[in-house]
Amino acid sequence: MKLTRHNGRSGKNGTYNPKHNDRRFDVEHSEHIDAGRTGKNVYWDCYQGYHYPETPDQESSIAHSFEEIESLYYWEHYEDFCNAQHERNRKTGHSERNRSPDDLRLDKKTCPEESLIQIGTIEEAVSGETLRQIAVDFFEEFEERFGKRVHILDWSLHLDEATPHIHERHVFDCPNRYGEIAPQQEKALEALGIELPHPDQKPGRTNNRKMTFDAICRTMLFDIVKGYGLHLDEEPDYGGRKYLEKQDYIVMKKRKKLKEVSGQLEELETEKKNSEVSLDNKRAWIAEYDRILREKERQIEAKEAQLSELQETVHQSERKLETLTSKPADTETFIQVISDTAYEKAVETVTEKVAEETHNMDFEVIERFREKVKTNLPFEVKFRRVVYDITAMLMEDFRGMTKKITDKLHSLFSDEGFRAHMTDPIRSEVRERLLFGPPMDDDIDEAEPEKEPATVRRHRSR
Repeated sequence: MKLTRHNGRSGKNGTYNPKHNDRRFDVEHSEHIDAGRTGKNVYWDCYQGYHYPETPDQESSIAHSFEEIESLYYWEHYEDFCNAQHERNRKTGHSERNRSPDDLRLDKKTCPEESLIQIGTIEEAVSGETLRQIAVDFFEEFEERFGKRVHILDWSLHLDEATPHIHERHVFDCPNRYGEIAPQQEKALEALGIELPHPDQKPGRTNNRKMTFDAICRTMLFDIVKGYGLHLDEEPDYGGRKYLEKQDYIVMKKRKKLKEVSGQLEELETEKKNSEVSLDNKRAWIAEYDRILREKERQIEAKEAQLSELQETVHQSERKLETLTSKPADTETFIQVISDTAYEKAVETVTEKVAEETHNMDFEVIERFREKVKTNLPFEVKFRRVVYDITAMLMEDFRGMTKKITDKLHSLFSDEGFRAHMTDPIRSEVRERLLFGPPMDDDIDEAEPEKEPATVRRHRSR
C-alpha cells in the first residue's frame, strides 16, 4: 500500500482556500464529492476542537469556519508584528508596504502550509477510522516535536470522496530580529535545530531546511503507520516532487481515470470495428444469399415456364387424343349416314326404275292391244270409241297395278332385316375405302355410261 504526504501553499488559483476542507460551500454541485456522505467527515481546529457533522448537538456549537479560525489566529499572533512594521514603514516613508494579518494569511510566502495525507488508492485504501487514529497519533507527535515553531491550525478527515484522506494546515513562525513573532518558515526551522540536507553547501531551492523537515515528518508518519500493522511501499510518493494542490490531485486522478476510460473506449472501438467487420460480412452474406435466392427464383420461373409449356403440350395431346378418340364414333356415324343415304337413293332409284319399266310395259301392252284391234276390227267410229274405252280401262288397271308393285317394293325395302342385309356390304366397302382408298383398278373419276331408257331402246330396235 502506498503512503502519500504532499505539502504546498498555493496553486494556479492562488493560495489554498480552507473552505474546501470544512465544506463551507455547496457540495451538491461538486462532481467529485458525494454529498450523501459529507456528514461522516471529521473536523478539528485549534480553537473549537473536534466537530462531527453527524452529531447535531455538538455541531451546533461550531460557530467559526476554518477560514475564520485562521484569520483569528493570524490577528492574535501577528498583529503586533504588523503594527511594529507599520511604524518602521512610516519612519522610512514606505507606508505602502503596510500589511494586515489577513494580508499575511493570504500571501503565498506567509500563508498556512497545507499537507495532504492519504494511505492507499482508490482501488485499495485504509478505512476512515484507521486513518483518523493514525492522523491523531501523528499530529500529537508533530506537536510535541515542532509545536513551538510549527502550529497546526486545523485539519479535516474527508470520507465523502473516492479515497479517505486528510487535509491539515499549519503555520511556521519565530521571533524576528526585533523580537516580534512573525510567520517565516526557514527561520522557524532553524530555530528548531533543523539542518540543511547538505550543510556544506549554500542554502537554496534544492538545499533547504524544509526538505529535511519533510523527510523527518515522513519518517514519523511511516513509523506510526507501521505500528498499525500496515505494509507500505518503501519509496513514499514525495521526494523531489512538487506538491500538488487538491484540484491538481483531482485532475491527476481524473487523468488516470480518463486513461482507463480511454483504454476501455479503445477496446470498445476495436469491438465496434470488429462488429462493423462482422456486420459487413453479414451484409455480404445476406447479399450473396439474396443473389442466390434471386437466381433460384429465376430458375423456378424458368421451370414453371417449361412446366406450362409441357402442360400446354399435354392439353394439346389430350385434345388430339380426344379428337382421335371421337373420330371412330364420328366415322361410324358417317358410314351409317352414307350407307343409309346410299340405301335410300338405291331404293328410290329402284322404285322409280320399276315404276318406269312397269309403266313402259303398260304402254307396250296397250299399244300392242290397240294395234291388234285396229288390225282385226273394222276401223269405225263406234268401234274406235269402244277400243279407246277399253284402252282407258286397261290403262287405269295398269296404273293400279304399278302402284301395287311400288307399294310392295316400299314395304320390302322398309324391312329392317332386308335393309341391314343390303346396307352391311355398303358399310364394309365404305370403311375399306376410308382406310385404304379406292382400288388401283377403280377409276373414280370415270363416269359410268348412262343407260338409255327402255322406250328409247325399243324405238331404236324398231
